[in-house]
Amino acid sequence: MTVVLSTPGLAAADETAGGKDTTYYISLGDSLASGYQPDVDKDTDVAYTDQLYAQLKQRTPGLKHIRLGCTAETTESLISGGKCDYPNAKSQLDAALQAMAQHQGKVAYVTLSVGANDILLNCVSPAGTLDGACLNSQSQTMAKNLAQITGALRKAGANNTQFVGSTYHNPFLAAWLQGAAGQQAAKESAPLIKAANTGITQVYKSTGFKVADVAGAFSSDDFTTQVNVPGAGEVPANVAKICQLTWACTKKDPHPNAEGHKVIAGAFAAVLAENDAPGTGESPAPSESPRPGAGEPPSPSASATPGSGADAGGNDPTTNGDLAATGASSSAPVLAGAGLTVVAVGTAAVYFARRRRTGEQS
Repeated sequence: MTVVLSTPGLAAADETAGGKDTTYYISLGDSLASGYQPDVDKDTDVAYTDQLYAQLKQRTPGLKHIRLGCTAETTESLISGGKCDYPNAKSQLDAALQAMAQHQGKVAYVTLSVGANDILLNCVSPAGTLDGACLNSQSQTMAKNLAQITGALRKAGANNTQFVGSTYHNPFLAAWLQGAAGQQAAKESAPLIKAANTGITQVYKSTGFKVADVAGAFSSDDFTTQVNVPGAGEVPANVAKICQLTWACTKKDPHPNAEGHKVIAGAFAAVLAENDAPGTGESPAPSESPRPGAGEPPSPSASATPGSGADAGGNDPTTNGDLAATGASSSAPVLAGAGLTVVAVGTAAVYFARRRRTGEQS
């Protein structure tokens, strides 16, 4: 069962369904968490959060999923709101904290993927150029916001709550297919992505989060191993993975496809080992939990079978007012050196500069 707090009219909380054995998995983030797919132009249940939940539920039968991911979310909007509507909560973070307060001691897992939109919705020109000054400014803001988000979530958790945040894959690698200039751009993107993920990892670890190595799962730094890709010939393993696991090489869109989300779910599952099952994992002692906000968060509603590609039921694009083109992609240049600029040529230039229709009008 899944709780989708961004959809109005859900049933009231019902703790009796699972009794004292009921535990919860709360997922937060951007379109990576909400499962946005460009081929159908909406959020779907192929999201890594849905696939991870299916795996976790096998070893934690009473587990229920509170699904909060919001397409187009940034670290700022996750804190302050404005992208998605959450009944009785001002923002995604507020909704999560209310749920954690209501189910105090019963939240087994919290996952988070956010930060890509901070950079890609602000620092990318229509030509695909990443502005160095903007990157440096945005990186500082993003790191501060991420620390606030993770700190608040960690404080609201219990001793047995496991927290996991993710690094990002590098869809700039798709530029490799555009010839010599694209290959140079792809190579130049790698150290920036690595620096970004290093910074993200540091923030997560400093606030008691484990880290899902999505970049590693996508072989983001492997330019050495050569793989044959139909229609493209021999390409580096990291380029092959981007073409295989995302829409970057087919629809010029950086979002992971269903197979990519499966790989991301595996990266999260890898740090949620069997011996860290709820009640046995180690975690810093929690501080006093925040008081719940006004009203009570909705509780479980039915969801489609994970991975079927069905509409997830939440984060309706017409309600959101914006569809992120970048939520699943890497925040690439955040925390990169001053003055560094990357020009993503060809395909990369198109999809990194992309703005979804409603966001363009606002």
